[in-house]
Amino acid sequence: MSRPPLPEALRRTRLPVIAAPLFIVSSPALVVAQCAAGIVGCLPALNARTSAQLDQWLGEITAALAAHDRKHPDRLSGPLAVNLIAHRSNARLDDDLAVLARHRVPIVITSMGARTDINDAVHGWGGIVLHDVITDGFARKAIDKGADGLIGVAAGAGGHAGTRSPFALVQEIRAWFDGPLALSGAIATGRSILAARALGADFAYIGSAFIATHEANASDGYRQMLVDSTSDDVVYTDLFSGVHANYLKPSVRAQGLDPDRLDGLPRSAVDATGGKAWRDIWGAGQGIAAIRDVSATQALVERLAQEYEQAANDLAQDHAARQETIS
Repeated sequence: MSRPPLPEALRRTRLPVIAAPLFIVSSPALVVAQCAAGIVGCLPALNARTSAQLDQWLGEITAALAAHDRKHPDRLSGPLAVNLIAHRSNARLDDDLAVLARHRVPIVITSMGARTDINDAVHGWGGIVLHDVITDGFARKAIDKGADGLIGVAAGAGGHAGTRSPFALVQEIRAWFDGPLALSGAIATGRSILAARALGADFAYIGSAFIATHEANASDGYRQMLVDSTSDDVVYTDLFSGVHANYLKPSVRAQGLDPDRLDGLPRSAVDATGGKAWRDIWGAGQGIAAIRDVSATQALVERLAQEYEQAANDLAQDHAARQETIS
């Protein structure tokens, strides 16, 4: 049985990709470049130092995308999304939500707690809410509380990640949910975007690959470390933020810690280094071996689109050849 059509806010994409919100790294320039390339660009609200700065940034992003669309009516920009940390410890939440309402942000991505009040507010201005989850149980709670769609954060995703295989996570969610679903976890090629679609996801949720772009608010050292690293260079630990996440081992070593001997270390050992998660200890997912160079965001999306098309063609040809053999 075919699934219902995607909400209008998610339809205008060149490639079935949502750019993951990257703490510190996602800048207005990166988000504009992502949307201009035809995918969903996403800005974490907390990357702005204040709600007033968030208001300014959203104004600048909206103006830049409107200018792009006037200049390229045949290649309209992709949708804008903003990520909200829904946990009640976020003292700025109400103010940031009011800013999003003024700008009528079409897509809101919520993390760390599904909340009916946020969902109702976003629906009030005509937006939709996607909530990120790491288990089927959390997915059910999010939909029960009014989220429109889900982001399944599977094993291997950069930053705060789950431990479920993407096969298991999508299978369990799709057994009961036919709405918008994105999948995160080691996706950095067009072939893996197609694989996410084959599993049953509507979108691939990609983060780490965008850190190695010119528009990202990342240091040259961070970008080069991504280019030089593979999945062997990623460590999964809750030591640095209190929640399990994936980090680059070389950035951990740079703080004087052994990334292979983090179990049992007290938090004081991290505090003594002066290093902080995300600022000094850098997040990355297990798909980083596909990051071969530092490029412009447009070039990255072009590569992903070409790989996606080639993978789809290869699969179709293989299927046709098999059918011919059978007949």
